[in-house]
Amino acid sequence: MMKTKFQSLAILLLPVLSAAALDESAITLTEQEIQNLAVESVVVQPADFEVTVFALARIEAMPDQRSVLSSRIPGRVIENNLQIGAYVEKGEKLVLLESRQPGNPPPSVWLTAPANGTILGVNAVLGAPIEPSDRLAEIAELSEVYLIATVPQTTAGSIKQGAEARVRIPLRPDKSYTATLLKYTPCPCPDPACALGQDMSMRSGSNEREDRNSAGVVFVLKNPDNQLRPGMNAECSIVIDQRKGVLSVPREALQGSAAKRHVFIRHPELSTAFLKVPVRTGVSGNGLVEILEGLKPGDQVVTRGAYSLGYVGGDSGVSLKEMLDAAHGHEHNEDGSEKDDGHDHAHDGDHAHDAGHAHDADHAHDADHAHDADHGDHDHEGPGVGHFVLLLTALLFAGLWVSTLLRARRTNSNPA
Repeated sequence: MMKTKFQSLAILLLPVLSAAALDESAITLTEQEIQNLAVESVVVQPADFEVTVFALARIEAMPDQRSVLSSRIPGRVIENNLQIGAYVEKGEKLVLLESRQPGNPPPSVWLTAPANGTILGVNAVLGAPIEPSDRLAEIAELSEVYLIATVPQTTAGSIKQGAEARVRIPLRPDKSYTATLLKYTPCPCPDPACALGQDMSMRSGSNEREDRNSAGVVFVLKNPDNQLRPGMNAECSIVIDQRKGVLSVPREALQGSAAKRHVFIRHPELSTAFLKVPVRTGVSGNGLVEILEGLKPGDQVVTRGAYSLGYVGGDSGVSLKEMLDAAHGHEHNEDGSEKDDGHDHAHDGDHAHDAGHAHDADHAHDADHAHDADHGDHDHEGPGVGHFVLLLTALLFAGLWVSTLLRARRTNSNPA
């Protein structure tokens, strides 16, 4: 009977012994620990890769698509249809102006929209006096706008004509845009709009913060839903190179120092084991990093949870429980699962007290049979333990043999 129990225990220990023998650097966890660490992975495959440079930018209306509403005669506003954000068509009546010419009532004239577009600014209120030099409204056609980014001149020189930029607008976080390069030119003034050589913003400039190492890079950005406005800030990733068939991993998968990078991959044969693999990296872009050496297509690289694996499998001495305790600010079980603190601790105390009395009461009874039990077991203990030791020894040698074969196969498949 005891021999059978030892054999069953050895069979249960076989995966653990095999994992240790297959690879000494493997990090072996339980399914529960993997779930508690929220480990996620991606399969590495060759794909198109974009080398990008990040830049801050601002949206501006195209100069040739802007217009201003004004009056040729002085007068007073007696009716006003101007509304910021409204789209108007050329010839639409916007402001009714009462002239200063004598009459009862004085003659009046409608000021109409000079072009199609969106009203961006209004400078007219009922009853206000108007002069021919006044700008009553600013109108711009915004179906296409300019995206003007400021980048170092050394970077601007590497941007090819027709290059694209992936654009994110903080005020429109639910949408993504793509802009196409128009041109770039050295732009020493703080306002990159001067890259076009025109006053796009109708605001006076200042050269107090000149940066003669920068360049204004101008992109054309389509605005079909008319949601983008001049002055909006933008974040863009400018594509400066594109390559095909590149192995890359998400940036979050990379661990270690800049001089000694590594990633964690899932063990090819054990679903709950992970391997630490040194890698050599190349360029980065769009949240991905090029991998030059260390990985092959089909490897499952850990993304989420990679940082935690470095502690669990490292030499820091930090256990899974200690790491999660520090990260979450409360106690966890040894396997990393949440402790159930909703039970009645007072009841636990009473239970322990009662259990103590029960143990004392049972101890005397157990002592009466201990001597007989010892004599009965002596006849079987030796052979059972001996079989167990022999079985474990055999398993260990088998594991070492399998490990040698796997190392040889890995060396042949990944020559130095």
